[in-house]
Amino acid sequence: MTAPDGQPRDRKWLGNYGENVAADFLRASGCRILARNFSAPRGGEVDIVARHHKLLLFVEVKTRRANTRIRPLDAVGRDKQHLIERGANAWLRQLHTRDIPWRFDVIEILVADGEKPRVNHVRDAF
Repeated sequence: MTAPDGQPRDRKWLGNYGENVAADFLRASGCRILARNFSAPRGGEVDIVARHHKLLLFVEVKTRRANTRIRPLDAVGRDKQHLIERGANAWLRQLHTRDIPWRFDVIEILVADGEKPRVNHVRDAF
């Protein structure tokens, strides 16, 4: 991805762009975004916390350039899953209940200059 001045976009820009695309995708799918970049007080993080009807979604967003050889989902290893689980547990503690259905999803975003981003929603990813 390149900026209008021809300079390459950095990883931070790419990640923010992907999270914006994922949030828009979730909204278009009928979800309500409850939080973005949620950080738990004792460690843990969740890119997007959303609600779809009565289901709570803890979503990790992985954005890559379209020509990458590694699937974005493959970047969500055991350590990253542990951080997301810690974030989700902190969110559920704030609700004072665990009696709500939830799941862990990953949204893969693949981007290329001049093309619409490709979105793949992996439900129940782990």
